[in-house]
Amino acid sequence: MSLFKKIFSSEKKETLDKGLEKSKTSFFSKLGKAVVGKSRVDDEVLDNLEEVLVTSDVGVDTTLKIIGRIEERVARDKYVGTDELDRILREEIMALLAQTHTGEATEITLPEVAGPYVIMVVGVNGVGKTTTIGKLAHQLRKQGKKVVLGAADTFRAAAIEQLEIWADRVGVPLVKQRMGSDPASVAFDTLSSAVNQQADVVLIDTAGRLHNKVNLMNELTKVRRVMQKVIPDAPHEVLLVLDGSTGQNAFEQAKQFTRATEVNSLAVTKLDGTAKGGVVIGISDQFGIPVKYIGVGEGVEDLQVFNKYEFVDSFFNLKS
Repeated sequence: MSLFKKIFSSEKKETLDKGLEKSKTSFFSKLGKAVVGKSRVDDEVLDNLEEVLVTSDVGVDTTLKIIGRIEERVARDKYVGTDELDRILREEIMALLAQTHTGEATEITLPEVAGPYVIMVVGVNGVGKTTTIGKLAHQLRKQGKKVVLGAADTFRAAAIEQLEIWADRVGVPLVKQRMGSDPASVAFDTLSSAVNQQADVVLIDTAGRLHNKVNLMNELTKVRRVMQKVIPDAPHEVLLVLDGSTGQNAFEQAKQFTRATEVNSLAVTKLDGTAKGGVVIGISDQFGIPVKYIGVGEGVEDLQVFNKYEFVDSFFNLKS
């Protein structure tokens, strides 16, 4: 019997299982080689396991934390068989995720605030930022929420056009200006329009130039400041979108953006096309920020709310 709760619908769970298939297959292939010929967990197995975790993009710091916890268990229990290793790993990864993920959400839930709930979406070009916004808008609208989009990535004409396509597809209003306009001005207009329309949620797209450019970071600060002229506590959420297929580069992007603005939620996209699913565990642990959404497919429903129980269950392919 699984130790974990079955929460998702069978269709949603199947999508998650399929989306994590490459990561899971790669991980267990490496794990099998790490313990071959061994019946108990010893120093050599732990060294091999450390390499497995690092090469699975869990990250060095998080890997050392997991190995340290397993070493404590081995020292306490004296004998731990290699056949117990996947169960122990499962428990330790769940314990790490539980530190930043306290809820058990299966659908998008947003806190109650006075007026529209404002989400500023940040991330470099190519990570799936605009697509994530479109999929979020679709799912929120399905819940009966009134959503307004703001095209504050005015650096690229393609970004405005892409968001306009999503707005038309989903059936939500879009506030935009011409390419090269002041992004903060777009954000101001978007929030003003949302207040006038009595919207429930505002999603603001922002420029995604290289994450190490100081001017971009200054721009994000200005956008936040101008938003607060309309809604004093906006943005309520700063959602950083990361491409899971980039592995360690996603860690660097997270580091740069968390320095530049107050990121309080994460979306990790493109997990279905990569064997680097371990990045979800490492980024959540190292930055102390919850992963709110994961992308496990191309469909509009394939941006899923991250649920630690279902993620670990799918990653380890547990049977009920």
